[in-house]
Amino acid sequence: MLDSVSTTARPDSWAAAEAYGPYMGRWSALVACQFIEWLALPRSGHWLDVGCGTGALTQAILARAEPAEVTGIDPSDRYIAFAQSRHADRRAGFRTGDAQALPVADASQDAVVSGLVLNFVTCPARAAAEMKRVLRPGGTAAAYVWDYAGRMQLLRYFWDAAAALNPAARVLDEGQRFPLCHVQRLRDLFADAGFVEIDCRAFDVPTVFRDFDDLWSPFLGGQGPAPTYCGTLVEEPRAALRERLRAALPIAADGTISLVARAFAVRGVRTR
Repeated sequence: MLDSVSTTARPDSWAAAEAYGPYMGRWSALVACQFIEWLALPRSGHWLDVGCGTGALTQAILARAEPAEVTGIDPSDRYIAFAQSRHADRRAGFRTGDAQALPVADASQDAVVSGLVLNFVTCPARAAAEMKRVLRPGGTAAAYVWDYAGRMQLLRYFWDAAAALNPAARVLDEGQRFPLCHVQRLRDLFADAGFVEIDCRAFDVPTVFRDFDDLWSPFLGGQGPAPTYCGTLVEEPRAALRERLRAALPIAADGTISLVARAFAVRGVRTR
């Protein structure tokens, strides 16, 4: 049972939507496309994107699922404004709202999806229950999260380097903080919410950086746990972290760095 599994609120910064793209948005967009193809849901549906952020998953829905409409929900006014500015498609709309109390009518959606969000929600069980509430019977709910403890290599290299220099940093590591980011935990979350026909899958996407600066610079943008941690460091320890990370990475002769980002996904159906 996952009723006791919740994520304690942390002082992670999620305020500057424009900084999210270089840090994580470019990779989350790749996962979103694979995710929508995996779902393969009927056309002309009404979709809800919970925790839409900059709108990468909404864009994938519009491009690949042929929906009647998509509504993106996010708690950040700045992210909602950014998403609205990037989507001129009349089928897309965006609203400020909480994943644990969705501002959406009961049984009004054909599909409810969430990308890279559930681990940041205070009570994932409540969010899953809300996803089910707003689904029509026969509708599909689905979500994906990064494999922080394993094959989300960018962050594994970062936190391993940070903890080697400062063991206290390990408590900030998403791989430690977010036990939900595991296939069985996701399956249990959806089962406890009452979904049926539950299925899980891992998606791997390449994360290729043109050079070390392309990899390192987004950690200075202040969006997410790792960049937030970087922002707490003064110049000398931040430089030490940068060089420790550089030394650990598989940098090719031409300077490129080829890593992998793995996401775990779950889907389920509401029967009643």
